[in-house]
Amino acid sequence: MQTQLAPQFAHTPEGKEAARILEKCVHCGFCTATCPTYQLLGDELDGPRGRIYLIKQIAEGQIPTEKTRAHLDRCLTCRNCESTCPSGVQYGKLVDIGRKWTEESTPPRPLTERMTRWALKEGLTRPVLFNSAMVLGRLVRPIMPTGIKRKIPSEKSKALAKNIDPYARPQASHARKMLLLEGCVQPGMLPNINSATARVLDALKIQLVSASTATCCGALRYHLNDQEGGLENAKQNIDAWWPLVEQGVKAVVMTASGCGVMVKDYGHLLAQDPNYAAKAKTISELTKDISEILPTLQNELINLIGTDPKSGVVYHPPCTLQHGQQIRGAVESLLGSIGVGVKLCADSHLCCGSAGTYSVTQPKLSEQLRKNKLTHLQAACEESGAEIIVSGNIGCITHLQQDDMPVLHWIEIVDQLITQKHLIAE
Repeated sequence: MQTQLAPQFAHTPEGKEAARILEKCVHCGFCTATCPTYQLLGDELDGPRGRIYLIKQIAEGQIPTEKTRAHLDRCLTCRNCESTCPSGVQYGKLVDIGRKWTEESTPPRPLTERMTRWALKEGLTRPVLFNSAMVLGRLVRPIMPTGIKRKIPSEKSKALAKNIDPYARPQASHARKMLLLEGCVQPGMLPNINSATARVLDALKIQLVSASTATCCGALRYHLNDQEGGLENAKQNIDAWWPLVEQGVKAVVMTASGCGVMVKDYGHLLAQDPNYAAKAKTISELTKDISEILPTLQNELINLIGTDPKSGVVYHPPCTLQHGQQIRGAVESLLGSIGVGVKLCADSHLCCGSAGTYSVTQPKLSEQLRKNKLTHLQAACEESGAEIIVSGNIGCITHLQQDDMPVLHWIEIVDQLITQKHLIAE
């Protein structure tokens, strides 16, 4: 698709990148078949092909409207279209550029929208504020509306197994060390995810370390059109992690795939920054989702857990893992190798509707997608006999949570199995 960039974009890095991405699109429409919002709304402009057309118009000088902004806002950025596209169009990068241009050229959003987006950016990315709110939220959880209640995990859901302290971290030192991004909301909402990861790696003779001055990965701000704020988060993390990188950490471990897809993009996002480009590239290369790390240690894991058949699970692959990072089959294969049967649901390629802050900014669409996903997940549980749903991203886990069907991070299953074997051995 040929694009004649408007003068104001012609010589900018964003304009050149947009033109490069647009050039690959052949307007075939394969992407619409797997777009969740197009499936719900049936509007061409609420699918990738239509949004690409809108962004092309902006790139060529047409002034975007609030209607344009609404169509771009309704995109989940699930990037399912990228997995489907035969031409390799990097839609995720393009829609971020389009949103930025639109935000700069349209009237200010209504006050309530601006306040909501500000609260999301400032509240969720500051652990001190968020953790305090979470403590208060747990106290009044019983009287909260259902939609808010499920975003506040109960005390009993902090850890899967009895006698496991969700905050307990191993204290042993090992020669092999890896660096963990703690995350903004995960330590306050579901601390056992990071603790379980630390315990599993400790059992494999790997020490998981953190940097106290690390912050939000930047994804939340970046995708809410505070792109400068997102890049500042990225730089702060690079500064916090770099001394540990120089000391030889083997990887930067991600237990939330939404954070992982952002950190893996640091090299691209900061490529034009002379002070950070080289370091950002190194950080991106070191960044690995936990589902990439454990398969390289599969034999050691089998020695710890065995391969005997165990209770099965239904797995919901996060979009940020299967489409954003293009990692598919790793979790299923790993769990299968240690005897845990894994079932996928009928629409496993589709978004659950969480999508970062989407469940707050687009609640109706998000809830429709959640209901659809839960229907298929429950059918998969009934078919397979599984009693637990697992995923690999904090957003999906909390969004899909139900009182009668727990949703956990799959690493918690591995941790429980190691703990059980250890207790039996004693």
